[in-house]
Amino acid sequence: MSIVTENLTKTFNGLVAVNGVSLKVTKGTIFGLLGPNGAGKSTFLRMICTVLRPTSGHGSIEGFDIANDTNEVRKTIGVVQEKLLLYPTLTAIENLEFFGRLYGIRGKPLREKAEALIEEVKLTSVKDRPVGTYSTGMRQRINLVRALIHDPKVIILDEPTNGLDPQSVRWVRDYVKRLKERNLTVLVTTHDMHEAEELMDELAIMDRGGVLAVGRTADLKRSQDVATIEDLFLKLTGRELRDEVSSRLKRRGW
Repeated sequence: MSIVTENLTKTFNGLVAVNGVSLKVTKGTIFGLLGPNGAGKSTFLRMICTVLRPTSGHGSIEGFDIANDTNEVRKTIGVVQEKLLLYPTLTAIENLEFFGRLYGIRGKPLREKAEALIEEVKLTSVKDRPVGTYSTGMRQRINLVRALIHDPKVIILDEPTNGLDPQSVRWVRDYVKRLKERNLTVLVTTHDMHEAEELMDELAIMDRGGVLAVGRTADLKRSQDVATIEDLFLKLTGRELRDEVSSRLKRRGW
């Protein structure tokens, strides 16, 4: 297994944000993590990315413990957050070389890797322009390959197509499929049920900090007697609107 968690839990001042999540993600698959806003997905991702330390439970990525082997985990994963992690005044090449140096890559190998990745996302003609002058779709393409500069084995994508135009959405989805073809493990969150339907081999549906269902996409739909992932999602989490702003205010004591 590429990613394993056992009873992973995180609490904040008595509030249980993630409650005993146990998952196994098969190497070389696209695994979806779905759930309403406030379900605990972001907290879960922060724990497996070593940004947050679990309150209890265990987790590992490619055999490295997320609590005790944090440096090895960070070398093993590439993370694409919903918020672009790029420096707008730097060019595409400069951005990739900057992040490459953080992983200890230097000199000619770094330059060659950066140029190859930029060519891969079809931005060679503008590689020396500041990324702040790029369109949102162009920036996301650079953001994706930024996460690949150190040759990770696991890619974590948090809402990778959010805010993109249809052409860019199609490009990103096709690129994610190509990552799978390279035998990389991809963990992706999305609220786009069509995207989930197209990409995900396996998935887990979270709500209120826990996992409601986990398994192969086709098996889960069959077991719940539904035709689509959207039907599955709504059957398990309900159709009621979530007053997420109100719940967050309550958590903060407002």
